[in-house]
Amino acid sequence: MTNRVNEQITTAEVRVVNDANEGLGIMAISKAIDLAKEQGLDLIEIAPQATPPVVKIMSFDKFRYQKEKDDKKQQREQKSKDLKQVRISPRAAKNDLEIKIKRTEEFLEKGHRVEINLFLKGREKAHKDWGLKKMEEFLQMIKVPHQLAAPPRDAGRGYAVQIYKKK
Repeated sequence: MTNRVNEQITTAEVRVVNDANEGLGIMAISKAIDLAKEQGLDLIEIAPQATPPVVKIMSFDKFRYQKEKDDKKQQREQKSKDLKQVRISPRAAKNDLEIKIKRTEEFLEKGHRVEINLFLKGREKAHKDWGLKKMEEFLQMIKVPHQLAAPPRDAGRGYAVQIYKKK
């Protein structure tokens, strides 16, 4: 979405806000443009859907820089919330499970979603109920408050479940 600037704004009346986010009131668009030009700044439409539309008096270059900075920050935050995977085995020793639990808790604390995969081999595939029980035991050992995105699902060679931190 592009913001309209100065003469591109076509509405008759606008709500004007200055650079420090202080409301200057509702005024005619021509008066608002004159006020901005007196200060050597631009009139930028911030909220076109509001009635009357909200415009801000500030330098367009500064506005564009802040917007790009916010967009980059938002992309970084979005990227950091990736899905992390933890693979476990039903035969794993207690110490190995504790290490996997610690890693899972670290992921959850950072706000990531975690997919836990329990792999069954050979004859273990015939005893999927046993594998499901091991998966539930593993989930109960996680100390960080978490929530299941969906119940554990059959993933062919075992079970998979996605969890995320409770808010």
